[in-house]
Amino acid sequence: MVLLSTCVAVCGSFEFGSCVGYSAPTQSAIREDLNLSLAQLMIVTGASVAFVIGTIISWTTLALTGIVPCIFLLVGLWFVPESPRWLAKIGHEKEFQIALQRLRGKHADISDEMVEIQEYIVTLQSLPKAKLLDLFKSKHIRSVIIGVGLMVFQQFGGINGIGFYASQTFEEAGISSKTGTIAYACVQVPITMVGATLIDKSGRRPLIMVSATGTFLGCFLAGTSFFLKGYGLLLDWVPILAVSGVLTYIASFSIGMGAVPWVIMSEIFPIHVKGAAGSLVVLVNWLGAWAISYTYNFLVSWSSSRTYYIYSGFSLLTILFVAKLVPETKGKTLEEIQASINADRSRRQDIIS
Repeated sequence: MVLLSTCVAVCGSFEFGSCVGYSAPTQSAIREDLNLSLAQLMIVTGASVAFVIGTIISWTTLALTGIVPCIFLLVGLWFVPESPRWLAKIGHEKEFQIALQRLRGKHADISDEMVEIQEYIVTLQSLPKAKLLDLFKSKHIRSVIIGVGLMVFQQFGGINGIGFYASQTFEEAGISSKTGTIAYACVQVPITMVGATLIDKSGRRPLIMVSATGTFLGCFLAGTSFFLKGYGLLLDWVPILAVSGVLTYIASFSIGMGAVPWVIMSEIFPIHVKGAAGSLVVLVNWLGAWAISYTYNFLVSWSSSRTYYIYSGFSLLTILFVAKLVPETKGKTLEEIQASINADRSRRQDIIS
């Protein structure tokens, strides 16, 4: 069932990538009942396929190919079982057991997991229902700052602008848009696989800081290429720097900044505020995505080099933000994570006092 669900996810990401256009990567998160790293890998795989196909066929034909994965998505959803946790939450015990058994396999022993899920639901229902304003109380505010901050830095590092207009960037730098776009697509998948492998080995903080360092370097190289082009300096190096910068940026983003903020967001909030907190964080993420997509052309028209230097500045701020505020969540329980967050808050209050 995980493989089938993943196949459906791939069809969905390919559909989104196709409809937006061959130079547009997909930024979507599949977080429920699937490993996030795996979902991120499937998303970029689907988008990369759309990138490559877009170099062969026209954009109108590419948009029409989105009908095919739409059909697979529609049909596939009929075979994906309902979430066992949701069924348990609404009191459908029989359907809950059937769905869980179907997910784990016909001969799997699900008794322990059933008890665990039911205990989780009882605990969740005993907690007060959180409202959006509750997130800004002192005991939750640092988690909110971390979750929202990571999403702001993820988007304001320029991923949607650089991704959506990758082919245009390659053309302005003097490189064939087809060659650049294929290279862009080919870089995403293997690097995301590396990130999925490292996320539970290296830890969240090191991975996101290495990723942000790479996005800084990529933006700085691309910005320098446009700076040199604007002043007519080292023109032979302009295409090399531009392509190297964009590919370095995409590789670095794929290895950490793409997935890790979502992982951390899912780990830092207490269970009774996850719904409200998740809604706020996702809203901020998509508002940021819209802002970068909308302003990219205006910024590039103003100054291509300064645009990329601004994005590189946000990458530097990401490193500082993670170093100062974001706790390591690898291998820790929710209680341990909350204790770490509260301990840091207490230390700061003591210093102020």
